[in-house]
Formats: sequence, C-alpha cells, structure tokens
Amino acid sequence: MSEVRSVDYAVTRFDVPLPGTFEEAVRRYESLVPDYRATEVQDVIRSGGSWESALALAASNAPHGFMIFWKNVGTALMTLAGDATPFVMYLMGNYAIAERMFRHDPSAMMHAPLRTEIYRGADAPRFVIDRPSSHFGSYGSEDIAQVGLELDHKVARLLTLMDAPVPDGLG
Repeated sequence: MSEVRSVDYAVTRFDVPLPGTFEEAVRRYESLVPDYRATEVQDVIRSGGSWESALALAASNAPHGFMIFWKNVGTALMTLAGDATPFVMYLMGNYAIAERMFRHDPSAMMHAPLRTEIYRGADAPRFVIDRPSSHFGSYGSEDIAQVGLELDHKVARLLTLMDAPVPDGLG
C-alpha cells in the first residue's frame, strides 16, 4: 500500500473591489463567464464525439477562458441567521484547461474549477478568488504550475474586462 501524502503550501486570496452595484457586478461577471453548457457536452459524449469536438465546444462556450459550472446564491440562508449581506458563490473554470493538469496529476481537480465569490462590500461589490498558481504550484509538476500561471493571467484579464483593479503579481 502506498504512503499518505501531505502537502503544506501558502495561498494568496484576492478580495477585489468592483465598479457599480452588487447586482451590476453579478450581471457583468455572468455575461463574461457564461454557464457551462452541460447538455451540449453530454450530447458530444453520447454521440461518441471526439475530444476535439469537446474542445471546440469549450472554445465557443468560454470566450474569455472560463465558464460557470456551479452557482449558489446563499444570501437567503444567511439571512435566517441575521446576516443580510448579498453574495453569490461560483465554480468557474474550463475543462479544456483542467485536462492539461489532470493528465499529469488527477488530484489537481481538487482546485479546478476555481472558487469565486461576489459579495456586497461596505463601499463596493467585491470579487474574491484564490490565486490559481498558489494552488497549482503545489503539485510538484512544472506542467501543472505553468497552467496555474496561465490561469493567473486569465483571471487578470477577466478583472480587466470587469473594469476592476488587477492585483500586483496576478497578470
């Protein structure tokens, strides 16, 4: 039986102000990061389609590199506890990019897709994300680390498209 592996590493979390209202920030994000088209992907799989077909679908589905795999508006539940701050959590990613890490270490899927959140801050809506390279640099694979750095740049580009400041070292 093989040994248990344990990896300690540092993660940088960014909490970035966004322009406009909370509702506008959510709409802008969701317009730039469209929903994952699961039905179309399942159609490719069921029809015996190729990986190239799946890649073409990913390219058309994610014009800025990302799509939303999961969304949770948790505000109502937190309101029961007396916390009325609006927030939405997402899993944002791209299976075409994730596969480039999975082939080297399937456990990299622990961090793909990326967790993101938009919440109403005291003075502006906020976008929260961990630096992708923080996670993917911890796998001991230069190939996976390189994809993590590529994702840093894609997140920086997304923030630019959202008219938000790009944190130092991200882009």
